[in-house]
Amino acid sequence: MSARTARTRLLAASTIALTAFALTACGNGNGVRDEGPSAAARSSARPSDPAADSGTTAKPAGTGTTTGSTNGSKGSGTTTGSTGGSAGKNGTGSTGGSGGSAGKTGTGTGTRNVACDGANTRTSATVVSRPLNHLLLTVTNTGSKNCDLTGYPIARFGEAQSVPPVAEETHPQAVVTLAPGESGYAGVLLSAADGSGGNGYTAKTLEIGFAAQGRTARPALPAKGVYVDDKLTVTYWQQDLDDALAY
Repeated sequence: MSARTARTRLLAASTIALTAFALTACGNGNGVRDEGPSAAARSSARPSDPAADSGTTAKPAGTGTTTGSTNGSKGSGTTTGSTGGSAGKNGTGSTGGSGGSAGKTGTGTGTRNVACDGANTRTSATVVSRPLNHLLLTVTNTGSKNCDLTGYPIARFGEAQSVPPVAEETHPQAVVTLAPGESGYAGVLLSAADGSGGNGYTAKTLEIGFAAQGRTARPALPAKGVYVDDKLTVTYWQQDLDDALAY
């Protein structure tokens, strides 16, 4: 073998030995170089959004809910939007329905009776035997319409400066209404039956006023007049004669 052939073989053997050493230093024990995880693996492991990072699924967009309220005759809508996930949209409300129609207010058209006074009535005064010392006043409707006989007679005997009080216990339960031709009544206690009254005098004239004002009446008294004292009292106007003389 020539010297040139020997050098060539020696060089080849050295090259093989160096290559084997390099593979041993850089390998993973299996003769394969470890370059770390692949690009595909790194891409799948990297989180692309908050949901991927937390392992939860993103919530769907919010859905608005509508609540309608009614006020009077015109409804007004109220909108409530709920938020879903991280980017929910506000809901859109609709107008509430109309409320009930306004109630109607009735209007009365009834006709009110006129008041009884000296212009549409005739008044008479009668001394009665029972009860003692009583005078009966009778008012008759001489008009063509009903009239209301309210309150009590405002009686002025002779030249008296005051009028007698009314017996409150004789107040009627309803207004006395007189149809044309119908009569109402009041009683007058002229004096104490036992003579206990004072400041007595004889009156020969009488003037009757009405609670509703208007024209007064002047019924005739007996020619000899009537005796009155400080017990003088009248009743309210009554629909019935007996009620007028019950006091």
